[in-house]
Amino acid sequence: MGSWLRSFFTPAVNWVFVQNIQKYGAVLNSFLLGILANEEATKKSLQDDKLQNIEEVQKIIGYHFNDQNLLWQAFTHPSYDRDCISYERLEYVGDSVLNLMITKQQFSKYPNLPPGLLSPLRAANVDTEKLARVAVKHSFHKYLRHGRPILTRRIQSFINALPEYPLHSHGLINAPKVLADVVESTLGAVFIDSNSSIDITWEVAKTLLEPIITPEILQTNPVKKLHETCQKHKLKVRVVDMWSHDGSFEVFIDNQLRGKGVCHVKKEIALNRAANKAYNEVIRMLSVDNMKIANI
Repeated sequence: MGSWLRSFFTPAVNWVFVQNIQKYGAVLNSFLLGILANEEATKKSLQDDKLQNIEEVQKIIGYHFNDQNLLWQAFTHPSYDRDCISYERLEYVGDSVLNLMITKQQFSKYPNLPPGLLSPLRAANVDTEKLARVAVKHSFHKYLRHGRPILTRRIQSFINALPEYPLHSHGLINAPKVLADVVESTLGAVFIDSNSSIDITWEVAKTLLEPIITPEILQTNPVKKLHETCQKHKLKVRVVDMWSHDGSFEVFIDNQLRGKGVCHVKKEIALNRAANKAYNEVIRMLSVDNMKIANI
């Protein structure tokens, strides 16, 4: 293009260029403002949800936090965010405090029980299944913040299994540890927030733990119960471990298969299920034998 022609068109080109920049600049600016507005709205919504959740949990446990961040932390699983402060340290505190409180309560309430009976009683009140039941009963799982969808599925499976065992399955169902963790972390948060008050923390704990398992309703582990019964009646027990192969255990009584249990997630649960089925079969057999003797 000749210089005279270029000089003729340049003002027009510059004008169109400037107009387009201004037009698209306005659109881009509007777009960015929209993003910022959405971010602020999202932040406000999350903050509102956080405050609402904190208030609801405080009502559930009957304790008002001085430092509400402790409660927020108590419901934050390590998977929630890479940089989050999770409940792990509070769980560590809560686990220790809960064991101490239950020990203190049982020592005072059952002055005639020896340690051999106090230990399983304490264990039944603080084990994973018991605490997971506490979490579900008080809807803690609804406030749990995590980033692992599989946890949601495991929690729901646990909830679905509860009606079959109203108080405790004694090792027959798979209780998600995360549910027990959040109960312990909540108690740990109360303990820290209350300036390490055992009395205040116990007031929260004893309400959450109801019904507390007593010696009258404490049941023996299925494996121990089976061995004790078979030993008493001179029956031979043989356990076959196939868990690494298909997640199962088989129990033979006097060389007859009497129970099989399966659980691919936890080996102990598969064993407990097999022992429980075998125990029920042994009880049935003994009842039948007793009836035969009575009829002779």
